[in-house]
Amino acid sequence: MSQRTLGPNSYEGQHEHRAPSDCPVCGEHLSVTRLGCTSCGTELAGMFAACPFCSLGSAELDLLRVFLTSRGNLREVEKHLGVSYPTARQRFGEVLVRLGLAEEPGPSAPAAAPPASAPKTRDQILAEVAAGRLSPAEAQRLLSAG
Repeated sequence: MSQRTLGPNSYEGQHEHRAPSDCPVCGEHLSVTRLGCTSCGTELAGMFAACPFCSLGSAELDLLRVFLTSRGNLREVEKHLGVSYPTARQRFGEVLVRLGLAEEPGPSAPAAAPPASAPKTRDQILAEVAAGRLSPAEAQRLLSAG
């Protein structure tokens, strides 16, 4: 009898489905209450801690995989995703929020204008575009003037 190697997303040759993290009826968080062994059929019932990474989608897991394999280099994430650095940073921040490792940003309050003698840096301008506080056209004008 030949042995069959099961991949990370397979169960006895069938694809596993990701368990939902929220109840489809009321929207509350679901708890893991049953575990089973695919080898011997043993089942355990009880209240088990859920894996916070299991609720992430495949795009979010891919972003984390690239981030970890590049040893935390967001420039590599930027290249992999084919987006700007501020967008890569924003997406990574969203994953941190989903994992409960960062707070959700509050409503964008208008930033206090810096003194006239302190022009904004390129990174500050790009960050404001990424946050939606500055239009791309205005950013281009500021970058061209500097």
